[in-house]
Amino acid sequence: MRVLSGTANDPDADHERTAALLADAVEGTTGLRVWTPARQVAFGRRDARSAGFERAKRIAAEHGFRPVERAVGGRAVAYAGETLAFAHAVPLTGEDAAGSEPRGSITGRYDRAVETVIGALRGLGATVVAGEPPASFCPGDHSVRVGGGGKVSGIAQRVRADAALVAGCVVVSPTDAREIAAVSDAVYDALGVPFDPETVGSVAAAGGPDDPERVALTLEDAFVDGPWGDGSRRVERVDAEG
Repeated sequence: MRVLSGTANDPDADHERTAALLADAVEGTTGLRVWTPARQVAFGRRDARSAGFERAKRIAAEHGFRPVERAVGGRAVAYAGETLAFAHAVPLTGEDAAGSEPRGSITGRYDRAVETVIGALRGLGATVVAGEPPASFCPGDHSVRVGGGGKVSGIAQRVRADAALVAGCVVVSPTDAREIAAVSDAVYDALGVPFDPETVGSVAAAGGPDDPERVALTLEDAFVDGPWGDGSRRVERVDAEG
């Protein structure tokens, strides 16, 4: 599996690195990134169609978060500096390492991604389950939450004819959770989307570590060694300067 390591300081340049993973997956190469994006609020396509979009972008900037737009659907997601992102690019042709073909199923890819994230976080001691509380950030059916608590991870997909990008975020520390709650509360209000700041959880709040690097390495191993990987990785470093 091709694995990208590191983060470009410029969000646009960083986005290009992830887009390249999807392009390579069209040619048959499975790819993976688990990283900490620069401080930003990534708006989805639905946000861009909202009457409050321009105001929401201004609010994000006023809170010290650069507003960017992402290709996958869903609602705005804030990355506070140590918040993790992951992107798994998979070809949609041929069999996977388990000898079956869930790659061609949107539901199958979602289910495996949720299972992979939950398995990785539980391995770190976090009590997490599938699902999310009402009025959470980037609301969607494919999420991970603290058992009885806030949302830790949301997952989305971008699908092309021959490849798919399964991407998501993971809130690791309580500090990031508080910052995400504050900026999301203001941004979602501008977008006219229900949001409850108390619904933002973290890996640490679930009983896991508050160390983003440790969580990132565990997630990377879970994807590489999982059904879509073969246990091997070809690591490439992302230049911080883009």
